[in-house]
Amino acid sequence: MVRRRVAHFTGRSIKASSKAHGLRLAMSMVDLTTLEGKDSPGKVRALCAKAAHPAGGSGPLKQPVPPVAAVCVYPTLVGVARQALQGTPVRVAAVATGFPSGQYPLDLRLKDVQDAVAAGAHEIDMVISRGRFLAGWHHDIAQEIRLTRQACGPAHLKIILETGELETLDNVRRASDLAIDAAMSVPGAAPLQDGEVFIKTSTGKVQPAATMPVTLVMLQAILDCHRRGGPRIGMKPAGGIRTARSALHNLVMVRETLGPDWLVPDLFRFGASALANDLLRQILKLERGTYAAAWDMAE
Repeated sequence: MVRRRVAHFTGRSIKASSKAHGLRLAMSMVDLTTLEGKDSPGKVRALCAKAAHPAGGSGPLKQPVPPVAAVCVYPTLVGVARQALQGTPVRVAAVATGFPSGQYPLDLRLKDVQDAVAAGAHEIDMVISRGRFLAGWHHDIAQEIRLTRQACGPAHLKIILETGELETLDNVRRASDLAIDAAMSVPGAAPLQDGEVFIKTSTGKVQPAATMPVTLVMLQAILDCHRRGGPRIGMKPAGGIRTARSALHNLVMVRETLGPDWLVPDLFRFGASALANDLLRQILKLERGTYAAAWDMAE
């Protein structure tokens, strides 16, 4: 049934005017990401320049292209990104908690979070321990999420399930419910507000990553939480979303599952490194009638 619903979403025809709006909306929802061993301060500064001005160097456009939502980097590069983005609306996100494996001792994972927040991260992308989840140690996973949210302080939290390692859609739903419930039940914490916590598909290091069936199951968990009186939990599909077409399909699915209230960067993000370029190519195609060459796009 999940796959049948996904096929329904991908079969939609989108008019040119709606497509132009959708492409810019998708750009505003991108977490522009670099998570490689060769990341350097210079590379992060270049990424931040692109994040703040995605269409820089493309010439005049009928409508401006918005900046992306955030730049996502390793904790050691948070300070560089924060300085480079000063004066822009782009937020700084940091992966933490022993990304991507989550197999480090808990005290080190929490220290990772605290260091990233102290360096200026607005958002923390944590990973759960998939081995413990698959072993049935759900109480341990819930406790890790609660402690991580406490360590975040004022920063928002995105909980990465790494769905490619969870094996079944049933497990994806169980992990989604577990993450949401744990984030909402932190002892002594103020009630969770809309958008303070996201659930996220993947690290981008494991395949398959952000497939539409997996994303739909997670969206349904978010919807059921909200129907029970809970806050609006955010959603972030990450890994494998490289084309504007795929991004638009995801936006259709979000609108028809959660409604238009979720079609804002505060509640929906794309974790991507290559998506921004294809979104820009499609925007330029609508305005000029021809595609920009791949080498005209900044890496």
